[in-house]
Amino acid sequence: MKALLVLFLTLVSVSVTRSQTFHWGSCPDPPVQKDFNLQKYLGRWYEIEKLPASFEKGICIQANYSLRADGKVKVLNEELIDGKINSIEGSAVVKDANEPAKLGVSFFFFQPYSPYWVLSTDYDNIALVYSCSGVKSLFHFDLAWILARSRTLPAETIAAAKAHFTSHNIDISKMTATVQEGCTNKS
Repeated sequence: MKALLVLFLTLVSVSVTRSQTFHWGSCPDPPVQKDFNLQKYLGRWYEIEKLPASFEKGICIQANYSLRADGKVKVLNEELIDGKINSIEGSAVVKDANEPAKLGVSFFFFQPYSPYWVLSTDYDNIALVYSCSGVKSLFHFDLAWILARSRTLPAETIAAAKAHFTSHNIDISKMTATVQEGCTNKS
C-alpha cells in the first residue's frame, strides 16, 4: 500500500509541476478583499503576470466577467495563439455569502468548482487573484494572477502586487509576465 501511495504521489507531483506551481504542505490561507463587490468586479480584466498554468499557452490573455440570468457569473477567457483567438466559457459562483471574494470557477459541467479568491482589488485598475488546491496537508498546487483593466501596469504597481502575494506566504518566484503586445485581433 505504501508503495502505491509513493508511486501515486510521484506521478501526481510530476504532472502537477509541469502545469502549475507545486509545493509540499498545505495551501496558504491569505485574507481576501474585504467588502468585495461582485458588481464592481464584473467586466474585462487583462492578465499582466501569472504563475504557470497549463491551460494558458497564448498571449493577450484576458477574462470577461458578466452576470448570468441564473445569478452565476459568466467567465469568458480568451487568448491569442498563432494569430487566432482561443476562448473558453465557464461559470463562477460565490461559495459563501459571508466571504463573497472567495468564488469558485468551473469550465466544464463535470468539473468541481476550483478556488478563485480575489485577494485585493480597487475595481478600476488592478486585481490580485489566487487559487490553491491541495491533497490533505501533503502537497498543493497554486495559481496566482495580477490582472488589470488595461494591458499594462506601471512597474511599481506590479512590484507592490507581488509584495502583497509574498507577504501572505504565496511563493511567486515562478511568476512570469504575460505578453500583451500585438493584440490587434482582440479587443
